[in-house]
Amino acid sequence: MKKADILSLLSRAQVGRLSTINSGGFPYTVAVHFVYEGEAFYFHCLPKGEKLNNLVRCPKVCFEVDEMKGILPQKTGDPCGADTSYESVVALGEAEILTDKTAKGKILGSIVEKYTPNFEGAAIPLSKIQGTAVVKINVVSMTGKYHE
Repeated sequence: MKKADILSLLSRAQVGRLSTINSGGFPYTVAVHFVYEGEAFYFHCLPKGEKLNNLVRCPKVCFEVDEMKGILPQKTGDPCGADTSYESVVALGEAEILTDKTAKGKILGSIVEKYTPNFEGAAIPLSKIQGTAVVKINVVSMTGKYHE
């Protein structure tokens, strides 16, 4: 995918999937709401739990976003001839948990703007900013692909 198409998908996609490595060495994948700003992904979550424990132990992550556009009609009369139209982005990166209240507030404002635009510009109470974990994924590599 071209960079403009990747950015378009990232701006409209509602869910991203974060993959970390758990304490047993297994992949652990969860869906998160996210924004993509300044060549980095950001998401918010509770300030404790397996996801954050995994990130502290090993900050290397995979982040995936996709959009299924529809099933393509089969041409052969064979169920194996059916296909899917989609776009997807896979990014590898290193996660960091933000601690600066101003930076956290800015990102939380961006998340509000994306998911609940009717509250755009509303003040987020400091207690909510302090009580919410905000994670930045510094992208090391990112690829996009599609099928129509």
